[in-house]
Amino acid sequence: MRRNRWRLAATAATALCLSAVTTTTAVPAVPAGVHPLRRDMPEPPPSDVAREELAGLTVEAAHSMNGYSRAKFPHWIKQMGTCDTREVVLARDGRDVRTDSECRAVSGHWTSAYDGKLLNAAGQLDIDHMVPLANAWRSGADTWDTDKRKAFANDLGHSQLIAVSASSNRSKGDQAPDQWRPPLTSYWCTYSRAWTHVKHLYKLSVTQPEQDMLTTMLNTCDQ
Repeated sequence: MRRNRWRLAATAATALCLSAVTTTTAVPAVPAGVHPLRRDMPEPPPSDVAREELAGLTVEAAHSMNGYSRAKFPHWIKQMGTCDTREVVLARDGRDVRTDSECRAVSGHWTSAYDGKLLNAAGQLDIDHMVPLANAWRSGADTWDTDKRKAFANDLGHSQLIAVSASSNRSKGDQAPDQWRPPLTSYWCTYSRAWTHVKHLYKLSVTQPEQDMLTTMLNTCDQ
């Protein structure tokens, strides 16, 4: 029942997001004004589903970084009118976000889930890829074509993109959970569920230390 409720909620959230996008695409750019909806990053599955997804992932050594380039993951593509992926996530994850005629966030308030920092300027935030592009490369994206990498880098439908403080995103870099975790341990449950779900969706592998740490982090969901 819990899984069914999550799937229904996820479907409803996706529909809400698509509804908002449809409304906005009627004009060339999002007009200046307050974004009325607060949607946040799509909710990952509950911990029991995440544990099953984690158990189903291939465990193997990290692939070589040979040939990697961020340019092979076209990101911040246009999503609606003149709004690119970064601008959509900033509007989605903030409160009282005002945008100009070119869809740039000119004011708003954000809380960084990784470290709890309260931010009031878009320039203080980065859009983090939950599973970083370089980590994806090392765990299977090295075999993908450009279209799949682009979809991964701009995925608004799942728990892959989140607006966080620039300092926390840059501290994380391309590290897996066994190497870096959000400073706020209260976010470990959501973080591990989201990371696991993205790897499951895209059939990416994990290393043994990564899987072990994700298990530890998922256990915080029961506390």
